[in-house]
Amino acid sequence: MPKSESLPVIPLRDVVVLPGARVPFVAGRPASLQAERAALAVDSRVFLVKQRDGEIREPAPKDLHGVGTVGRIVEHEELADGHLRLLVEGQARASAARFIKQDVHLSVDAEPIRTKSSRARGRAVQELVVNLDEYLSLEAQPQLDELRELPTEHSDLGQLCDALASGLPVDIELRQELLEAVAPSDRLERLRSWLESESERLRLDRQLNRKVESQLERSQREFILREKLKAIRSELGAENAGDELEQLDERIAKAGMPEEAEARAREELLRLESMAPMTAEASVSRTYLDWLVSLPWTQRSETVPDIAGARRILEEDHHGLDRVKERILEHLAVASLRGDGTARGSVLCLVGPPGVGKTSLGRSIARATGREFVRISLGGVRDEAEIRGHRRTYVGAYPGRLIQGLKRAGAKNPVFMLDEVDKLASDFRGDPAASLLEVLDPEQNHGFLDHYLDIEFDLSEVMFCCTANVVDGIPPALLDRLELIRLPGYTAEEKVEIAERFLLPRQLEEHGLSAKQLRLRRPAVQALVSGYTREAGVRGLERRLATACRKVAVRVAEKPRTKLDVKTAAALEDLLGAPEHRQAEAESEPQVGLAQGLSWSATGGQLLVVEAAVLPGEGELLVTGQLGSVMKESLQAAVSHARSRSSELGLPDKLLDGRDVHVHVPEGAIPKDGPSAGITLATAVISALTGRKVRSDLAMTGEITLRGRVLPVGGLKEKLLAARRAGVGTVILPAGCERELEEVPDALRSELELVEVTSMDEVLDLALLPAEKAAS
Repeated sequence: MPKSESLPVIPLRDVVVLPGARVPFVAGRPASLQAERAALAVDSRVFLVKQRDGEIREPAPKDLHGVGTVGRIVEHEELADGHLRLLVEGQARASAARFIKQDVHLSVDAEPIRTKSSRARGRAVQELVVNLDEYLSLEAQPQLDELRELPTEHSDLGQLCDALASGLPVDIELRQELLEAVAPSDRLERLRSWLESESERLRLDRQLNRKVESQLERSQREFILREKLKAIRSELGAENAGDELEQLDERIAKAGMPEEAEARAREELLRLESMAPMTAEASVSRTYLDWLVSLPWTQRSETVPDIAGARRILEEDHHGLDRVKERILEHLAVASLRGDGTARGSVLCLVGPPGVGKTSLGRSIARATGREFVRISLGGVRDEAEIRGHRRTYVGAYPGRLIQGLKRAGAKNPVFMLDEVDKLASDFRGDPAASLLEVLDPEQNHGFLDHYLDIEFDLSEVMFCCTANVVDGIPPALLDRLELIRLPGYTAEEKVEIAERFLLPRQLEEHGLSAKQLRLRRPAVQALVSGYTREAGVRGLERRLATACRKVAVRVAEKPRTKLDVKTAAALEDLLGAPEHRQAEAESEPQVGLAQGLSWSATGGQLLVVEAAVLPGEGELLVTGQLGSVMKESLQAAVSHARSRSSELGLPDKLLDGRDVHVHVPEGAIPKDGPSAGITLATAVISALTGRKVRSDLAMTGEITLRGRVLPVGGLKEKLLAARRAGVGTVILPAGCERELEEVPDALRSELELVEVTSMDEVLDLALLPAEKAAS
């Protein structure tokens, strides 16, 4: 071949022609046809080059590789459709120095690529022969056997590699790399690498084929045995048992269990086949298999990552609770951004009094996310088996409540509401709270082990929520797993809105009444809230609305045309009777030794009246009213503070000489405890000792220290609601409760005068009337 030669170009889509190889193909593109005819008109020599992208119909020079093969057209035949069938023979490698655009086709200045001759001998060639023999023995294609003779037919290494690459089924990209490899040793190493990898692949294929054949043989054997077993059962009159086992077998195949679970199910099914159908052991095995195939091993609910829709649903289902809703939306947003529908490391625990909507918030979360909802009540649960299940060796064994809930849900990613975690108990049967530690830990619950199943189940996709009335009842280790979201009680305005928007329409529907048959105007609803209920939630309010509906239902049943429009509090009293609660419970006049405090309980805030009296005696401190140990300690601190400040308060140094101090908290049948009554107790005692009256329009809350400091306390929203219900206008609070005050509605804060204090001196200045006024 001359130094440079101008040749017609035939672009190839999925073919690479190596030197020495004869390759047939059909040409149909106009450029290829013209190039071939141009070559046939001269000396039948062409430049064969592969396209970079085979989808391009009319390739430009940039779409072609820079190295191709100078070939000669050995045979050609024109087909009926105008295409040409060609047989070309590769002659030499060449690089494209310059592509030239002709009328339709391309031509190229092809420069030959000189390769140094190298004899096909040495250790590398011997290894190539070994690799080739190994590959051919594994491939077992008769048409490739002739390749065994190539190493003896070719003495030149480069020609040997080209011949092998042309005969072996190497992919098109590797063939182009071999064409571009100038040094024969490079081609040799690439061919050896390909032969080794293909031999390894073929070995793996053979192993897999043997395994498949073995499994097929086993399946055929099992089929024959089952058919025989079916015939035996038919002879014994137990055909139905065989049908049941076949159904179980089909359900196991469709359940989508993990390998371990399916292997256990198959093992149990084989045991069941060998048992008499009516035995107790067969019943236990059948029940166990029913549980295994009924669980949602792979079934999931299609979650809805629509935060705007979730916000709308929360607003539809609940009035108020803005901070709680915002935190729930944050939780859902994180779960949607993660992509797997979970917010790892965060288990929400809704804490609040009864009736504020904790459980219904869980239902709203499920509806907002498109998940199933499962509620499990943990109140009074003492047995660890309620969580982890009973072992199958026990009589009447069954899985734990978590597995039961998953079966009811029919999906492995429901919203699980664990109700009343603060009411868990423990005894000799175990500690259920300790079992929940694994359930609520995202690092462990992917392999939750139920004792009945004795197989791990993945709980990582479950969205767990908890509820509690008080935090004190939750074990510390379990509390560490939870993120607390407090739901304080509702204000009177919020209760009115809830009654009008949610409770009354629901009760009317449940009692078969229409909105025309019973209509409660806002003044009547306000009177119902203030006079007939005294709670933080709305459960009692709903019961009162149900009572009103029942009374109207009686009238409608007697006179179908009855329509009742309750406009005023008086009209409501005619329907429900006299109110059960007074509008205000605060004292009407200032009194000596009587202070009004504010307390928190699981049912909301309450006004706490503390009475103190000084009596002749021997210096004793008498306490009545069922005070707990913390309140008694607060009283001791209050008395000690008064004695230490006797000179500033105008009291004798020997404060209790010859007299006793009696402190009483009314409603003595109700136990009371907590540190927030400290300043109230101190104010009542100091008022009794000094004879100065305490303001009746004022209530207070705060913990007292021995030095008279006032420390922050919690539950301010509930306490302020109680103050407003009682008709109190001023409330003394400890300084440093800004975070608690953020949860108090602006409307409630505007109705009360809130005074923050840091010391007992400030409390006394605000609460006690001057001595001259007390004397008058």
